[in-house]
Amino acid sequence: MKKREFDIVVWGATGFTGKLVAEYLMEQYGLSGDLSWAIAGRNQEKLEEVRNSLMDGADVEALPIIVADSNDSNSIEALAARSKVICTTVGPYALYGTSLVEACVDAGTDYCDLAGEVQWMAKIIEQYQEAAHKSGARIVHTCGFDSIPSDMGTWFLQQAMIEKHGAPAIQVKARIGRTRGAASGGTIASMLNMMDEAKGNEFVQRSMENPYSLYPKDAQPGDDELDQTDARYDADFDQWTAPFVMAAINTRVVRRSNALMGFPWSEAFRYDESLLLDSRLIAKGAALATTGGMRSLSFGPFRKLAQRVLPKPGEGPSKSAREAGHYEIFFHGRHAEDSDKSLRARVTGDMDPGYGSTSKMLAESAVCLAKDQPLTGGGIWTPSSAMGQHLLARLEDNAGLTFDIVDA
Repeated sequence: MKKREFDIVVWGATGFTGKLVAEYLMEQYGLSGDLSWAIAGRNQEKLEEVRNSLMDGADVEALPIIVADSNDSNSIEALAARSKVICTTVGPYALYGTSLVEACVDAGTDYCDLAGEVQWMAKIIEQYQEAAHKSGARIVHTCGFDSIPSDMGTWFLQQAMIEKHGAPAIQVKARIGRTRGAASGGTIASMLNMMDEAKGNEFVQRSMENPYSLYPKDAQPGDDELDQTDARYDADFDQWTAPFVMAAINTRVVRRSNALMGFPWSEAFRYDESLLLDSRLIAKGAALATTGGMRSLSFGPFRKLAQRVLPKPGEGPSKSAREAGHYEIFFHGRHAEDSDKSLRARVTGDMDPGYGSTSKMLAESAVCLAKDQPLTGGGIWTPSSAMGQHLLARLEDNAGLTFDIVDA
């Protein structure tokens, strides 16, 4: 890559999550170290407001501003050419993200986002994988709560399995434990857009229904089925479980990671996710609420009612609410031949998943792409397949995540 003006440009810095990413970069890396970065968006005045709030009376000119418009291809191409990495929070990505991915691919610029839109990611893979491979651009989706804890948690567990037993787990179950924090407005907007796109669009419908929709095109799918939709008892955890709304994204990302890395966990590897709950009754209620809620959002009157109370893009919780949030996810890795050799890992986050922790994970992903030794060439990657141990270290050292092996 030719010498670039910036290591990172935060695209969408005037949005709620984009501002959190910029705040984190300022607090963690500042402007006087070896990380050069800028904020970008389409509104000069709003960008200046963000910059003023970040600089707190210091020399505001020290933080560069870039104005561009996603509807203006020339400005987006110029943006991509100025930085090693474009870090974007502007979603739904199916509506606003394609032109930026294309510009980064053309410029050989690395890119990371918070996309959780399976149908859009499948389209990006189909359209830009070959071009990204040629240009050297590393395009990494899902660098927030969906799907870094799931993807890196599985990677961490499998590394431990191989180190301890000389073989990977043939199956990993991810179970979401105690969590405090709500889904972000951007995530909700993306889910609603996916539902809209699925109506009458067979490609989108197949992408959402196929457990292997993010697999490389030449890879043979495994035996995983559709994500859990009912209450089930899990004997490994001795608890009841219910559907986890983000499983439809996370499971496909984890499976893609295995395939992109050359199937180190075998082609027979299986992965699933669900919520851990205290009783059969609670699990049944949660399953009904999750599946019923998703169906109801497909109908106009229910959607309008829900949109009045659900968080909107650009909105989010207070700093105190973000700091009071947390989450934990357990990963049970089943040994292929001896259950006594199965392992369990736990991943925790020290802030609410949808905003506080997500903004730190995305920021560290961008820094990892900009500063750490590349593990791959160009292409459409997942967090673990693109950044592996480098990202794990940054998440533990800086972003408030922990990765541990625990007793089953």
